[in-house]
Amino acid sequence: MTSPSPFSRREFLHRNALGIGGVALAWMLREEGLLATPPSVPRQPQSFDLKPKPAPGRGRARAMISLFMHGGPSHVDLFDPKPELSRRSGEDYPGEITYSFVDRASKKLFGSPWAFRRHGASGMDVSELLPHFSRIVDDACLIRSMHTDINGHEPSIWTMNTGRAQPGRPALGSWVTYALGSESQSLPAYVVLTDPGGHPVDGARNWSNGWMPPLFQGTVVRSREPRILNLDPPPFLRGDLQRQNLDFLAALNREHLSRHPGEGDLEARIASYELAARMQLAAKEALDLSGETEATQKLYGLDEPVTREYGTRCLIARRLVERGVRFVQLFVNGQIWDNHENIRSGLADCCRKTDKPSAALVMDLKARGLLETTIVHWGGEIGRLPVTENHGPAEKAGRDHNGQGFSTWLAGGGIRGGTIYGATDEFGHKAAVNPVSANDYHATLLHLLGFDHSELAFHYNGQQQTLTDGKPSRVIQDILA
Repeated sequence: MTSPSPFSRREFLHRNALGIGGVALAWMLREEGLLATPPSVPRQPQSFDLKPKPAPGRGRARAMISLFMHGGPSHVDLFDPKPELSRRSGEDYPGEITYSFVDRASKKLFGSPWAFRRHGASGMDVSELLPHFSRIVDDACLIRSMHTDINGHEPSIWTMNTGRAQPGRPALGSWVTYALGSESQSLPAYVVLTDPGGHPVDGARNWSNGWMPPLFQGTVVRSREPRILNLDPPPFLRGDLQRQNLDFLAALNREHLSRHPGEGDLEARIASYELAARMQLAAKEALDLSGETEATQKLYGLDEPVTREYGTRCLIARRLVERGVRFVQLFVNGQIWDNHENIRSGLADCCRKTDKPSAALVMDLKARGLLETTIVHWGGEIGRLPVTENHGPAEKAGRDHNGQGFSTWLAGGGIRGGTIYGATDEFGHKAAVNPVSANDYHATLLHLLGFDHSELAFHYNGQQQTLTDGKPSRVIQDILA
């Protein structure tokens, strides 16, 4: 009979660096659906897991990488040239405008300081700030008529990321992993790559599972090395000693089970460290870029200080989907695209950081035959107004929020490359031709993954919940290959 332990199982885990790591343990519990359910989330009668699941439809995509540029990239300076805006720059805007910051508001039209040129066989107009995106325009679909009709950051982020302008709902990545599971049982299904400068606005709610079980929540990989702590056991615990420790933990679990029979499943599964050990090896290999060629590292800008950090995360994203991770989302710190002032320098800095790595990701996926089955998304939650936000001297001018019309681009996974869809008005203020809502965007993504947005549902609070929330939503057929 096992003698009572002088300390608990959890204390033993805390005191002994077994190399399993908190992330691995948490993922093991999440994969098996064994994390405690918060009181606010009703227990589901179904059994959930992340085993790979076939889509009911003939989806072209198997994975998605979202390069989320929260803060509001200025579409009229990057993707949406407006000759009339430039011609009438300095005049008053003739229509009505909703400002976020009335005390700094102005109706003076502000023509883009940057030139646009046509690129690729498609002749897509792109700003000089995006020389690398210009190289992949024939692989991308540029949507110029996105809108949320909300100017605030958080409500628009919730709309773009969860389908409704309120917090508490599952993120897009949670819906994708709920629907399809994961092709890897040794890595998280839904990975979040955050910026070393800090979390995005609204923090962890960007990758929340909402009212879905915790196993569908995004798993954050650290933004600095080591990206996952405690992957390697200390030398004095390796080999037989680690095996003995694991066996001892199994004995502690059996003792705990005998005293707490109601926790049988949880306690029995904690003893199964082989799954966590597989994650140890798989995660370490996936995050190790040393085997990448010099040419690949240069492609992503790892040899340049300004692009090294974001390029590293883009390359990690490629390695993760290559190894079966279903959904990867990259964030930048704070709101670097929120250029209320000094847009001439601020916007250029954002582009220098992200343009080359973003384009490299598409080119690298394509070269490896992965772009056909991987959707790449680039975009934020809002755009910017066509008028100046007056900060005095012209060189300090910026742009206020604009949720009425903005641009985003998609590539791969069944998207028709070299396509421009929709348009804003002559000043770039409002979506005017073929407007695309967040629900349309979500319906199209789910279609590419093999699902009907109205049928992929999760039962919560007595209702069948969907990503598109029962709102008018359409699959944008014109952008599909």
